[in-house]
This record gives sequence, structure tokens and C-alpha cells, in this order.
Amino acid sequence: MTAMSDKSTQLHTMGLAELAQGLRNGEFSSREIVSDLLGRIVASQPDLNSFITVTADEALAAADLADAAIAQGNGPALCGLPIAHKDIFCTRDVLTTCGSRMLENFVAPYDATVVERLANAGAITIGKTNMDEFAMGSSTETSYFGPTGNPWNTKLSPGGSSGGSVAAVAARLVPAATGTDTGGSIRQPAALTGTVGLKPTYGRVSRYGMIAFASSLDQAGTITRSAEDAAMLLQAMAGFDERDSTSVNEPVPDYRATLGQSLQGLKVGIVRQHFDAGLDEQCAARVKEALRQLESQGASLIEVDLPHLDLSVPTYYVVAPAECSSNMSRFDGVRFGYRAKNPVDLMDLYCRSRGEGFGAEVKRRIMTGTYVLSAGYYDAYYLQAQKARQLISNDFEAAFAKVDVIAGPTTPTPAFAIGAKMDDPITMYLNDIYTIGANLAGLPAMSIPCGFVDKLPVGLQLVGPHFAEARLLNCAHQYELLTDWHRQSPEAYS
Repeated sequence: MTAMSDKSTQLHTMGLAELAQGLRNGEFSSREIVSDLLGRIVASQPDLNSFITVTADEALAAADLADAAIAQGNGPALCGLPIAHKDIFCTRDVLTTCGSRMLENFVAPYDATVVERLANAGAITIGKTNMDEFAMGSSTETSYFGPTGNPWNTKLSPGGSSGGSVAAVAARLVPAATGTDTGGSIRQPAALTGTVGLKPTYGRVSRYGMIAFASSLDQAGTITRSAEDAAMLLQAMAGFDERDSTSVNEPVPDYRATLGQSLQGLKVGIVRQHFDAGLDEQCAARVKEALRQLESQGASLIEVDLPHLDLSVPTYYVVAPAECSSNMSRFDGVRFGYRAKNPVDLMDLYCRSRGEGFGAEVKRRIMTGTYVLSAGYYDAYYLQAQKARQLISNDFEAAFAKVDVIAGPTTPTPAFAIGAKMDDPITMYLNDIYTIGANLAGLPAMSIPCGFVDKLPVGLQLVGPHFAEARLLNCAHQYELLTDWHRQSPEAYS
């Protein structure tokens, strides 16, 4: 990327909290921030391909309105701050593709609750980010619009399915972005790109307007550069929504207010199964160093057991495809989305629209899900998977009777090469081995940067009991006060 002015360079290095303070102090305008970032997005797109849609005109117009509101002293919490949305959130009058040919030309007629609430808090949508098709993937390679590059090395994957969002935040194209996490799709890419990814408790953030993959697992969350920024974004997103039947009517605490609490006496659970033979030795070393940092702040490390953790991947890949097969049935070429040309009859319309509109990974999961739900196999597969899911949830409940948080690796390895795992779905699926459990149990979890291996970021995962987001954010923030891993940026995008 070409060098920019000193002022522009300063702006793109700032996170949400720093930008908000600068806007309030009149050090710069929202239009200056948005203009700077739009230039960076355009310059980065050939190498990163992190955006599907850029809403430049709308963002600049919103920035002018934000500047006027700030000048009058009545701008809301995120007023004038640009963000990007994963292209799975419906956004009124803006292309919403889910990374699929099926929705290549779909313009959403309404805003998802997440989009609506962030806009009400003053955030400015600067664009929609690339993703694995319908969030099915761990590398952003299943996107109809091509893979996204990892800003630390564009020949490597940023992870997925929220790969476009994490790449945009890691490359300093936006200070924050939204993502979704079904089996690790926020935390895994956050770990591979050195960003902070938070998956809240299932039901903490509304799923209304978030195009469904696996309804009992999907959860909207945040991708930022720090725990404080994550707290700011979650504050605006969280809360009950009567339009979402899975939304939980639970009070939303002030997440920033508790960031400064001491970790003295915090009980941190270390899961024996997380440090097995599948974990890269150097990644394990970085994670153990991070655990010692927590210990130095007064936390105690306690070994806990999750005896059914090895069932999480096979359980997930029965439950998620089953729900996927149901959710994908709405894409039939009749009401919206891709429609095959010149069908000879209704069956031809259905078959060719779905055959041409869906990519290989989506088809694989639809077929798997249809099989496990079919007569004669439901009891043998889907019912057994739901029983295993309950055992995994029980294991976490027993662990949290002894500890306050669970800490360990987010991924088994650093970032891998684009194309390295596409021909072996099982190897790709195992990349989420440490993250899936939290989704099956509906628990909040986050990944924070904790070092590097061969110049590639490594993530520390924190998991908490239900609605313990404030505890996780506090723990992450206190760790960030002792380290600067979250402040590191890829050389090409610094």
C-alpha cells in the first residue's frame, strides 16, 4: 500500500475508544476518518479481497451528519465511528450476499437488529465484508467472491467464516467489524489475524436479520483491536429483541465499567484436553506464557476436565448440517435469490437453481444434514448428537462450579496456506476443535492475541459461564495492560 499523510496514518492506527475520544475533543472529524479508511480499503482490495460491498457515498453522508451531531454535543456513544458488517447481516437497500451466488443480487429490504442498533448508537457502516458461503467454512475460501488474504501474509488464510471482517480490522481498514460464530467463526479467524474476537452467550445478541446457518448455534459478535473496543461494540448490540424468539430478556451490564477490576483471586481453569498432541508446540508455549501473565496478576490456575470434549467436532458436524439443511430449503429459486434460466418445469427450477446457486461446501452440508434427519437415521445420528451435546454442556457446567473462566488455545496452529486444506474437509473441520464446545453449550467466549509463531499471530481463548461477557472482557483487558500483542499490526498495513 502507498504511504499516506501523517494525519491519515495516525487515524487508521486508532481503535474505537481512541477515535471516539478524538472526535469528542475536536482533534479530527468523522469525514476525515471515513475518507482515510475508504482510501485504504480501495488500495488493499486486490491483495486482501476483504470487502464484497463498499458503501462509500452513504458512509461519507453519514459522517457529515455525525460531525454535525458531535458539534452540537448530542452524538450517541459510537457517533461518527466507522465499522464494517459481515455480509450475513441484512442491511436495508444494500447488497447482502452471504458470500454466495445464491444471493449475488439480493438487496435486503430491512436492517438486521445488530445493524439497526449499531446505527442507532451512531456507528457508520462503511461496507460489507467477505465470508465463507453462508458461514460454512473455516478459511473464507468457500466464498463465491474469492478467498480473502491474511494481512500478515496474503498467501495464507485469515480463517473463517468471518475472514473478511478480521482481515479488515487486522489491516487497519476499519477499527471494528461484526461477525458471526457458529462453531468458532469469530474466534478462530481472530486468532489467525491477531485481532480480538468475542462470541457472546447464545441469546445475548439478537439473531433477527442475521441469515441463518445453524439456528441453535449461530451468534452475532464483535471483532475489534482491544477488549475495551469490544465492550463498546457489545454494549450497543446486546439486549432483548422481541423479534427474535431465541433472544434472552437479561439486563445488559455496563461492560466498560468493570474493565479495571483486579484479577486477584480469579480462578482460571486449564483444560487438560486442550494441550494434547494436536496442538502445535510453539502455539502451546505462547498460550502457557499468557497463562503465567494472568497468574502474575493474582489469578490462580486450576486444572479442569472436559471428558466429552473429543465429541464436540463430530457432534457439531451432525447438528449444524441438520439445521443447515432445514434453513437452506428456503432458497428454491421461487421467492428470492438465484433463479435458473429457462426451467422446463418446477422440479427443474428447484434442482438447477440450487445446484447452480450453492457452492460445494454448502451442498456437502445440506446433503449430510438431510441424511442424518432422514427416516431410519434420525435416532442413530441426530438424536445421539443431541445427547452428546448435553454431555458437553454438563461438562462445562461442572467445570464452572470450580473456576471463573476457562483459558487455553484458540486454534491448534497459526494461519495455514490458502488451498492447503480445501481438498480435505475433515482436516479443515478440526481447525475448530477448541472453539466448537462453547457454541454447543451456548457459552460466551473470546480470543485475544497472545504472541507470535514464525511471525504469525497466536490466540488465547477465554470461555465463561452464561452471560459472563463482562468477566471475559475484564480478564482480556487486564492481560492487554501487561502486553502489547493486540497493538501489533502487519507491516504492509501499519
